[in-house]
Amino acid sequence: MKRLLAGAAALATAFVLAACSGGGSAGGSNAGGGAVAAGTGGGTPTTSSTTPTPTTTVTVPTPTPTPTPSSSTKPAPTSTSAKPKPKPTPTSKPAPKPAPDPGVPCAAAAAASGTAACVDLSAHKAWLLDGGKVVYGPVPMLPGRKGNETPTGTFHVLSKEKMHLSKEFDNAEMPNSVFFYPGDAFHTGSLSVYSHGCIHLSAGASLKFFNTLHLGDIVQVVP
Repeated sequence: MKRLLAGAAALATAFVLAACSGGGSAGGSNAGGGAVAAGTGGGTPTTSSTTPTPTTTVTVPTPTPTPTPSSSTKPAPTSTSAKPKPKPTPTSKPAPKPAPDPGVPCAAAAAASGTAACVDLSAHKAWLLDGGKVVYGPVPMLPGRKGNETPTGTFHVLSKEKMHLSKEFDNAEMPNSVFFYPGDAFHTGSLSVYSHGCIHLSAGASLKFFNTLHLGDIVQVVP
């Protein structure tokens, strides 16, 4: 038993010596290489710990897309309440023209809206009308003599003179003259002597004609 133990101890000692010598000629040219290796590998092993770099996750916000208005889409029109239409203002109808006086032979004078005069040469009568109605007359009158006849037709009052002097007949007086034709007028004159184209009236009738007729009024003379 002691031999076995001694042999084992000798074997163990030989093994330790072989291990410390670096294992024979394998490290020939590197003298002392075993010590270096032993120094490197001996003692407490150095632990190199690698600290992981923390990963930073940056979250980029996704931009919200701005809706592009469609050119073809128009906004719905705003409905406005309809305003009530104003009631039409009643327009007054023009007054109807008066019917011509059947007792007057002058249709144009009777159809006039204002004052007018009518003369009937053959009947030797004259009238004043207003709005188609007789307001004065008939009154007697005397027209122009043969060769100086009073013109017939529809005329208008041209001028008025309270006392006209006729240059053609030695400044003969012609009171209340109302001219309706160049050289011819209503005026105060003889009812027994024919004129040279004028209409002779009595003094009262000539004054009435002078005061009633206005410039532009119709004077109608019928045969």
